[in-house]
Amino acid sequence: MSQSTFSVETDARLTTVDVTDRVAAAVPDDLESGTATAFVRHTTAGLAVQENESRLRGDLETFLRDLVPDEGHAHDRLDGNADSHLRATLVGPDVTIPVEDGEPALGTWQSVLLIECDGPRTRSVSVTTVGE
Repeated sequence: MSQSTFSVETDARLTTVDVTDRVAAAVPDDLESGTATAFVRHTTAGLAVQENESRLRGDLETFLRDLVPDEGHAHDRLDGNADSHLRATLVGPDVTIPVEDGEPALGTWQSVLLIECDGPRTRSVSVTTVGE
């Protein structure tokens, strides 16, 4: 088993950042077969495996914005970011990817996207690999 962490800078309140290369870099070259789990250590960001195409990424941001209104939530009385927590809950904090021959075994169009829901911020992502 191995674990590493990297940081991601985001530049907008609701945005996506491709972190595929950084997740791949965390996979040991000698891991022949196993899994890599990437986990974002925050309650207002998430991770997803999706196509890294600019229009689709924009559609994803619009979808989350339309699905969860910016205002009108009870938690807003505390710190004004309930929408960010709710959006991140829909996305989830982690993804698990099979590893083959020291590389994430993603499909042709699959990428790992960090979905920022309360930026701009610096986010921490940990990658844990297991296998042989």
